[in-house]
Amino acid sequence: MSGPALRQLHAHRAIHEGGLSGAVTKTNDMMDYLRRGEEQIANEAANDLIDYWKTRVISHADAEESGFYLEVTKEKPELKEAVTMLTRDHDLLRIIVADIEKLREEEGLSPSVIQKFHALIVVNEIHSREEERMLFTE
Repeated sequence: MSGPALRQLHAHRAIHEGGLSGAVTKTNDMMDYLRRGEEQIANEAANDLIDYWKTRVISHADAEESGFYLEVTKEKPELKEAVTMLTRDHDLLRIIVADIEKLREEEGLSPSVIQKFHALIVVNEIHSREEERMLFTE
């Protein structure tokens, strides 16, 4: 069973906004270090950013999938397709993070890695907006 914060739009939205805001801030910080030529600090910031995506955003996705989404589809079977699409968004976040980790081993903090960090933000922003629209009625 999911916690009450996942079932209430205002609380769920606050989780989304907090997660996205933190990711944007951490990405901007990493980019600032790169612009200033502080590569070691930029790489540390990238490590922190990957950890943030895993522990804050993807862990929220895991919680949704293991409780909230199951409850939603049990109560409203007509939302099964929406939940499937939202779960795919979570999979995309996981895939992009894994790609970033692999690319960093091969290329370091390359333009491709930076592009994928920005892609995470875009996917997460769209996902959160659509999840709120599809699963919550005010």
